[in-house]
Amino acid sequence: MLQTIGYFIRRVGRNLRQTPVLCSAAIGTVAVALMIIAFFGIVVINVQQVARQWSREIQVVAYFDRVPDAGKLQGWKASLKNLEEVQQVHFVSREEAFKRFQKRLGDDADLLEGVERDFLPASLEIVLHEKRRNKAGVEAVVARLRQIGELQDISYEPEWLERFDAFVGLLRVGGFVFGGFLLFAALFIVSNTIKLTLYARREEIEIMTLVGGTPLFIKMPFLLEGALQGLAGGLLALIGAWALFSLMLREGLHGVLVVAGVDGILFLSATQQAILAAGGLALGLVGSLLSLRKFVRI
Repeated sequence: MLQTIGYFIRRVGRNLRQTPVLCSAAIGTVAVALMIIAFFGIVVINVQQVARQWSREIQVVAYFDRVPDAGKLQGWKASLKNLEEVQQVHFVSREEAFKRFQKRLGDDADLLEGVERDFLPASLEIVLHEKRRNKAGVEAVVARLRQIGELQDISYEPEWLERFDAFVGLLRVGGFVFGGFLLFAALFIVSNTIKLTLYARREEIEIMTLVGGTPLFIKMPFLLEGALQGLAGGLLALIGAWALFSLMLREGLHGVLVVAGVDGILFLSATQQAILAAGGLALGLVGSLLSLRKFVRI
């Protein structure tokens, strides 16, 4: 067993030394393809930050015609908190509403001098759970609020919610379609690059078949070689993605995202980096396997 493993390792090393140009081409192809995916992934991750930031603004505000008594108010708050969509319910008294308005006016707060402090309506501010901050979640809360007959008005901006839902949906679909296309293109290019390597060694493969080598024994060095090339390509893609992020994306996205209220620009997480490297290994392995089907039959 150990002799067989040692043989496979020596074969892989010899193959890599004999065809450095083709090996470099395969590694470079995987690296470029995965670097493009990583580049797009970083953009999507940071745009999703904007969507997450915007979703924090989604809340329902119910204004009272008259301030309810404490018993009714506690009952309504408890009823709303029981909804699975609701994260938090906060009662804003007329006094608190006046103070907020005064603070918002800033240097012009003196315009409120002489104005009665209870001229603004009391309200309930309902914050939704992050996963429920969409049109369906808001409509469920609004439906419950409409059962309360003492409300003057309900504010929830349905048109803005529709546009937000459409934007998030487009972002997700675009990510899946573009990412899937890039993965397919990378697999196609890698498979054909490895196929060129196999063409250069077809006589060697034929000889091994004639002397009784099993298909798995013949294939294994090429599969290991493809996996090694793919892993090297994945690691190079990570280095390249970090270089692009540091030189271009960080500054380019910073100006756009800060305006949208996002604090920092994100790179790929440790898990995502591991997935990218493993993706390179899988690409090399699958590409080798597809190419070998035409040369060696199991």
